[in-house]
Parts: sequence; structure tokens; C-alpha cells
Amino acid sequence: MALSREEIAHVALLSRLHFTEEELARFTEQMNDILLHFETLQEADTSAIAATTHVVPMVNVLRDDVPCPSLPPDTALANAPERVDDLFKVPRVVE
Repeated sequence: MALSREEIAHVALLSRLHFTEEELARFTEQMNDILLHFETLQEADTSAIAATTHVVPMVNVLRDDVPCPSLPPDTALANAPERVDDLFKVPRVVE
């Protein structure tokens, strides 16, 4: 399946890209070369190959979620520019 110059120009328009005529011709040729490689890959028989999500074994490296005490309010708010009681005071963002 080859792409036409018009199809490449349409994709460029949708992507808000501006190409010269020379660039459109070059990209059309390059995209068609890429599609030709995919057509070649589709001819390969992969029916005996198991589907994989990763090529190397992966292990979850996250630690267990263990509850622990939080910081006291005075320590947590020690560097706050402004505070109200035990809360951070921030500028209002909703009018």
C-alpha cells in the first residue's frame, strides 16, 4: 500500500506541519519505503512464536505499602511561606 503525495500533505496539514514541495516528495518516498519494510515483515511466519510483553524478565521493584507516622504539623509547615493554623495558605485560584 503506497501513500500518495496528497495523503502525506493531508497528514502534514492535520499535524500542523508546513512542508515545501521538495520535502513532501522526499517524505512521500521515505514513508513508502517504511511501509514496504512493514509489508516484508508481515510475510514472516510468527505463528509458532509466543506473544511477549517484555524481552527480558521483569520483576515489580516497588516496596510494600506500609503505613507509618506522618510528620508533625510544625515540622511539615516549617518552611511554608504562609500558614493558617496547621494548614498551608495558598493563593486562591478559583474566582
